[in-house]
Amino acid sequence: MTAPDRPVDELSDFAELMAHEQEFSGDRIDPAVRRRRRRRGLLITAVCLVVLLAVTGGYVGWALTAPTDPPAVSTRAPQVPVGDAVAVPTHTAAASAISIAGADAYLGEGASGTWSATGTGEPLPIASITKLITALVILDAAPLTSADDPGPTITFGKADHDLYDEYYVLGATIAPMPTGTSMSLRDALAAMLIPSASNYAEALSTRIFGSQSAFLGATRDWLTSHGLSGTTITEPTGLSPRNTSTPADLLAIAKLAAAHPAIAKIVATPAVSIPGAGALYTTNDLLGTAGITGLKTGNLGEGTHNLLYTATLDVGATDPLSVTGVVLGGSSYESVNAIVVAALESIRSGFHQVPVATEGQEIGSVSTPWESTATIVIGESASILTWSDTPIEMTMDIETPPAYRDGTVVGSITWTAGPHTVTAPVMISGSIDPPGEWWRLTHPSELESPLDAGD
Repeated sequence: MTAPDRPVDELSDFAELMAHEQEFSGDRIDPAVRRRRRRRGLLITAVCLVVLLAVTGGYVGWALTAPTDPPAVSTRAPQVPVGDAVAVPTHTAAASAISIAGADAYLGEGASGTWSATGTGEPLPIASITKLITALVILDAAPLTSADDPGPTITFGKADHDLYDEYYVLGATIAPMPTGTSMSLRDALAAMLIPSASNYAEALSTRIFGSQSAFLGATRDWLTSHGLSGTTITEPTGLSPRNTSTPADLLAIAKLAAAHPAIAKIVATPAVSIPGAGALYTTNDLLGTAGITGLKTGNLGEGTHNLLYTATLDVGATDPLSVTGVVLGGSSYESVNAIVVAALESIRSGFHQVPVATEGQEIGSVSTPWESTATIVIGESASILTWSDTPIEMTMDIETPPAYRDGTVVGSITWTAGPHTVTAPVMISGSIDPPGEWWRLTHPSELESPLDAGD
């Protein structure tokens, strides 16, 4: 390289450097370049603002409209009360038994058989309860078509009249029967059953069957045909202590008698006036009281007082209960009556309304993450009819409502005891308010993600 060449190169480099400095110096930038840079900066700024506004606006829109998780609902089953236990009172009679028709759903299966029994189950003297069997055997041979059917006319002769004196000497209950007296079969049965006239029992059974031997044979056949193997009848009145039966057989006999229209009406009659026999009054002092509707007393003296009875008890159920009972071997009529009344009262009082719910009773709560709360309550008071301490079963049916507003019914509770059920509504007390905008904007984790919504 020659000496003159070097200055030329240095001058060229200097000119190029100055040109670059002029391009990047504000006061020396070319106007066209400056405009291009400004437009590019404004474009970048605009893009950033658009992106920022889009992101922010999208979040706000999502946060203000995104679904929230449903409120948390907690429920607890209300305590189910238990009724007071009831027991049939004890007594000192030799034996007793009770059957209750229409109560199996309350008292358990078998209540319509022998629900309660005390004392011996062996045969005991039944005294004048025998006359009920005599009537059933007679009507098996000479049926009456209805409760008021008089049946054939019976005319009593001198031999029948003589029975009045014979039984009077024996100290038995009797009713007038003058020679030549005529009356319907139904009236003759009434004279035998209502005042318990022994002379009518023998006279009528002899007249229908022709002899006492024939009557006793028919009685044995009747007992066998009805499966009453625990019963023995040796004569038609019950004066013999050898006329015996068991409590179980007597319950069955009572039901047969109560099912016979003519007998049922006669034994439910407290007094009657029959031509030839006069005014006659029942020996059943309880008839018409304590729900007693029949049937027959029996008495052989101290320690052998008996009562075979039927009763109808209104206990608040849909239908009354039909009670059949027997007490054997009581010390007196008064003691037997007291035993029967106490037993019936214990059955009646054993049925009671048990409160199971109170209106407004709280059984749960509703809460949200944004601290809005309400309670779940029973909408109305309820009680249920039950017997003694029969367990009460409860079921709850709670649904998710579309809105948790005050008074909204969200389900029901049902209680069951025996054949009865009662249902009460379950509802919201108080209202669940929707979350506010600030809470939504500041709690994104509590909101449903758009990705979740597609699941």
